[in-house]
Amino acid sequence: MTRPTVAVWKFASCDGCQLTILDCEDELLAIAAALDFRMFLEAGPEEMLDHFDISLVEGSITTNHDAERIREVRERSGIVVTIGACATAGGIQALRNYADVEEYTRHIYARPDWIDTLATSTPIAHHIKVDHELHGCPINKEQLIATITALLAGRRTPVTSHSVCVECKQRGTPCLLVSEGTACLGPVTHAGCGALCPSINRGCFGCFGPSESANLPGLLEVLRVAGNDEHEVLASLRTFNVTKFDTGATP
Repeated sequence: MTRPTVAVWKFASCDGCQLTILDCEDELLAIAAALDFRMFLEAGPEEMLDHFDISLVEGSITTNHDAERIREVRERSGIVVTIGACATAGGIQALRNYADVEEYTRHIYARPDWIDTLATSTPIAHHIKVDHELHGCPINKEQLIATITALLAGRRTPVTSHSVCVECKQRGTPCLLVSEGTACLGPVTHAGCGALCPSINRGCFGCFGPSESANLPGLLEVLRVAGNDEHEVLASLRTFNVTKFDTGATP
């Protein structure tokens, strides 16, 4: 049986989601045996094929060059799976979407005239057709393995629509929002992390983006009544998935 050819592509990102692939540990050998990795610079392979059966794409689009490159990736790929908050929502770098990029570059770079960048950081799906998205910052290893397994078996890729609150209940973690008034984005955040932050007594940061039918105005009102500072709450929404957690409020 011919193994599907795979490419792993990097755009504007920190490489954390690519490292999650390498962090699969016990499952990594089985993944490598089932898939034919031809392009994966983080791990070594660098072979540009005319066609890849599966492309895993990390990172957002922040330059004209990358906007052109992602279209080429789409043309060379059978299935495109975006991995991580940068690829699915623009990432932390999408904070530029609500600011003056030229002002940013003037403050950060000694030669801002050397910087060639777009005014916005956008998800991959804004530029090409995407077949499946894996959320998170970084992605969840178990979700990655389940997705790869489904693709190999020709099944529907797994879809999780519930919020982090369900994972808290599954772990037996007390609700921090109810019991302590802690600012927590769990009620409006897509599940997938295993409720990691609440399990160590930290409110959810929203790494996996908004869950289906997320009621942001309702959560903001609850947090306000609980005594949480509105500006801090808005700041927490404007991190990993700023473009999807857009409340319309003034920064």
